[in-house]
Amino acid sequence: MIPYSRQSVDKQDAVAVQKVLRSDWLTQGPVVKKFEEALVAQTGARFVVAFSSGTAALEAAYFAAGIKKGDEVIMSPLTFAATANAALWAGAKVVFADIESETGNLDPDEVIRKITTRTKAIVPVDYAGLPARLRELKTIAKNHGAILIEDAAHSLGASYSGKSIGSLADMTTFSFHPVKSITTGEGGAVSTNNKAFFERLVLFREHGITKHSENFVLKNQGDWYHEMQELGHNYRLTDIQAALGLSQLKKLSAFISRRRELAARYQKAFAGNTSVIVPLEYSGALSSWHLYPLRLTRDRKEQKTTLFKKLRSLGIGVQVHYIPVYLHPYYQKIGYKKGLCPNAEAFYEAELSIPLYPDLSRKDQDFVIKTINELTGL
Repeated sequence: MIPYSRQSVDKQDAVAVQKVLRSDWLTQGPVVKKFEEALVAQTGARFVVAFSSGTAALEAAYFAAGIKKGDEVIMSPLTFAATANAALWAGAKVVFADIESETGNLDPDEVIRKITTRTKAIVPVDYAGLPARLRELKTIAKNHGAILIEDAAHSLGASYSGKSIGSLADMTTFSFHPVKSITTGEGGAVSTNNKAFFERLVLFREHGITKHSENFVLKNQGDWYHEMQELGHNYRLTDIQAALGLSQLKKLSAFISRRRELAARYQKAFAGNTSVIVPLEYSGALSSWHLYPLRLTRDRKEQKTTLFKKLRSLGIGVQVHYIPVYLHPYYQKIGYKKGLCPNAEAFYEAELSIPLYPDLSRKDQDFVIKTINELTGL
């Protein structure tokens, strides 16, 4: 089976991990700090805090933003459930705003329609690796006193207005799951330029406990003393995972370059196929091409289920990204209704993610292209 995506791990990665396994520190050691510093260099942000997963990174960002019961968080429904779930865990109301049909990204005009005095944060998702319209969204957030939290789980290595993703929003969250730009197995991070956010992110990651005496409520308690000041979690990344991440980060540029090359081949191969719609970049934004979301045209989308099953039977591991979050039974149970975001629902009904990852061979990609063109009638 040719998967829709997979990790690219080599001997250098294995050696980096083995080195940590033979060291004195498997967790809470120096390699996590080195990984964070490397991410600072990559993103251009002042601070980066590593976490045990992308979901933990989202929860931490919402915590650092002070999101609580009674607050509203506006976000795209075209995302993995974690983006919304983390807001619910914080006690907030999730407000879904519709997407741009062309990009799959949060539509700034729809955000304006949904914003209220209770809006605490706006959370765009860089769908498939294409940065959302950050300039417009940042202006909206500033004008309404909201915090812009960019879910960049897909877009490490992408750029917007010539700047690397990670330094443009108030906070930016990343995921290092195996199908992402780089992997740590499971893992995530939050980048920010705000020192206060940074300090709250660190506190949340470590049970809400601080060991920094200058921040203690009680003074002069002894060198062993520490204080739990907030209700946090153990969301630490291990040094083992950080070693893999450090090694992977050195290859990020090559990974993204290869993804762009593969995407360009798809663009050319499907250009004459009137049954499908290819994903596009827009001026000023360069995608990391985490996914290649091919869409069936309106007159062909009824064939999606059949096409999905046929492609899988032929060894092409297509996937769908995503079921709009509010269509999941849990969200329906708490009051969300079908029809809330028509563009997102139409996008979902037509979308198929086809194989795209750095180690995809030319032979396998040619097979994917030939099969899809044949099955869609080109």
